[in-house]
Amino acid sequence: MTIHPPTASPPTTPQPRRRSWATVLREPFRAATWRRVAYALLAAPVGILCVPLALVGGPAGRVQRGLARRLLGIEAGEPGKPGEPGRRPALRALAHAVVSLPLNVIAAMVAVYGLSLVLLNVGYPVRDVIGMGDATPATDWGGPTLAGAWTVHLLGGGVAVLALLWIGRGLSALQARLATALLGPARAALWRAVLPALLAAAVGGALSIPVIHQL
Repeated sequence: MTIHPPTASPPTTPQPRRRSWATVLREPFRAATWRRVAYALLAAPVGILCVPLALVGGPAGRVQRGLARRLLGIEAGEPGKPGEPGRRPALRALAHAVVSLPLNVIAAMVAVYGLSLVLLNVGYPVRDVIGMGDATPATDWGGPTLAGAWTVHLLGGGVAVLALLWIGRGLSALQARLATALLGPARAALWRAVLPALLAAAVGGALSIPVIHQL
């Protein structure tokens, strides 16, 4: 009887991990989510403060890299050694502060809008106390009872906040790419980081106009 050696099974290709609804719904309860929210709120004012700091040769790059490292979990790396291309840390920090400002402003607006939705819907029965209008269950969605109106507002607000958190996740990915490209060692094709960030800021600015008019 002839014994054939076992044939090796073909290597399996790892399948891309699919996001389940459980992963989506867990987003508001993850620490990394709220670190991204904190970065969205802080990136614009810190960037503005880093403009004069960079102009006088201060540690603007170190401040911006530290903020990205602590809240976004990225390590942009230090600029090159003296004499290498891209060494000018103050200039690169200034470029990052200026170029990232439109995207940072849009990210901050998304974060503030999301937090206001939380207050507006969770605090529905006490809207007059928190200065966000009056609750009128008789005419509001879910009425005429307070319990029904509050439940509908909680569900609707929860869906809206969940969507905004995932939008913010995409914006923070663009912010991380900008920080890595502009604050770290010199890299080729900076436009791959800059162009999507500016495009996202332009789209976000256009979409925010109707929201601002409602305020």
